[in-house]
Amino acid sequence: MRDPQDLSPQYLEDLATGYWQSEVLFTAVEKGVFSLLEPDGKVVVELAAELGYQPAAFKRFVHALSAIGLVYEADGFCGNTKLARKYLVRGAPEYQGDSILWRKYLTENWKTLDRCLEQGTRVLFQPADEPEAATKERFRKYCLAMDSVAKTKIEEILPIFAGLNLEGEILDVGSGPGAFSAGFLKTFPDTRATLLDMPQVLESAAGCHAGTNLEGRIEYRPANVLDPWNLPHKYNLIILSNILHAFAEVEAGHVLSQAAAHLADDGLILIHDFFLEHSPEKGALSDLNMLVNTYNGKVYPAAWARQQLQQAGLALTELIPLESDTAVLAAARKPENLGKLQIGRISQLAARIRSFGFEEVKEITPDLISVPEWVGLKCEFGCESFGEAHCPPNCIKPEKTRLMLKNFSKCLLLQGVPPTRQFQARVLKAEHSAFKAGFHKAFSLWAGPCSICADCPGTEACTNRENARPSMEASGIDVFTTVRNAGLAVKTLPEADDYVKYFAVLLLE
Repeated sequence: MRDPQDLSPQYLEDLATGYWQSEVLFTAVEKGVFSLLEPDGKVVVELAAELGYQPAAFKRFVHALSAIGLVYEADGFCGNTKLARKYLVRGAPEYQGDSILWRKYLTENWKTLDRCLEQGTRVLFQPADEPEAATKERFRKYCLAMDSVAKTKIEEILPIFAGLNLEGEILDVGSGPGAFSAGFLKTFPDTRATLLDMPQVLESAAGCHAGTNLEGRIEYRPANVLDPWNLPHKYNLIILSNILHAFAEVEAGHVLSQAAAHLADDGLILIHDFFLEHSPEKGALSDLNMLVNTYNGKVYPAAWARQQLQQAGLALTELIPLESDTAVLAAARKPENLGKLQIGRISQLAARIRSFGFEEVKEITPDLISVPEWVGLKCEFGCESFGEAHCPPNCIKPEKTRLMLKNFSKCLLLQGVPPTRQFQARVLKAEHSAFKAGFHKAFSLWAGPCSICADCPGTEACTNRENARPSMEASGIDVFTTVRNAGLAVKTLPEADDYVKYFAVLLLE
């Protein structure tokens, strides 16, 4: 993610030339360059001859692949990097080439973005007279692409369910090839799965599982998920992976209501998708991808999906962020069933707090908080708020701050923007949420002089100590060093109208 305090035009240049890297990657994958380099690499001119490329031009291409970290080159020889070997060699268990080439297939529609914005909808569609063989091949490529993505995502998701003794019926809605179901079937041997999708997709899915030890545990049920499902079971696990974003609100709401109706009393619903709160740049771009490549799809905020299921009487987790660009929600009829999931309490809390409007919520440890001796001097000499309520000398002394930090084992570093009163109100809301979530020692230090009251009566007459908090700086904390220790970016601002970042720390135990 870009840093909004960085005003260099290089960011714009990198945006404008991003397709250069895409085209290099597309070409290399399409021509099987990485597969040809296995297992031991090759002489560049020999590989050029094998591919039918002009040697001098291909050397330049290999140099570009090396520059972006996909191959290494030395003395006219090249080989795969670890990244390429793991994900770009055909036949590798985690091969991502099919997904990458599907992204290339989508580029033509992206070129119509201007027309889509004019008309408010997708403008390129598959021809009505598309030959059956072409349609079948398109669905095959789509299934391969979705399968390669799902295989990596399910590895992130399965640990969340590690504490369950899952058995019975699984329903995978809009299943694609069924990689999510396969992951659960392998992990929980007393389960069976029903894949619910279009006939063309299920035909490819059946081919993926034919001859495997899962074949007899999977049922293929062709259906339009926008119709009533009318299924024979209540399901112990219902999977909705990357399906909500394919539809508009009414249709996505129908899918969620049907899932709720088919959920067993002790069952769980797993929603995996892009969400606007998680990986915001990718979420926003994925939303545009739905505009140019679907009839009416969009990326939703997690709060919308939670509201839909809460109205159906279900209890839900907060958004569970994955390390990648997607996230998970889980729902159940019985709240205690959600408690069996392996979800860190602090990561759950961080997800909830992020939804309050913070740009960043990062878990850190107290030892990253820097409390040197000099910070108070910047308050006493150079700050017009010195002496005001909850500012030095009417606040926590540095030595007390150091002792206080020893009473906490975890912290959340919160990043936001002005105005000050709004930021501080959000910090208070975060602290109150932490307390309600069971973190009884939750305590926050925010940015700037206390501004929580519109009319401050001053130090001696403060009538709102319930909501007053000290600032990080006033308590002796070097905010710049602390933020950088946490791996976030912050810099001094030379101009009055530069982008301002505010930081707060929420202490937890």
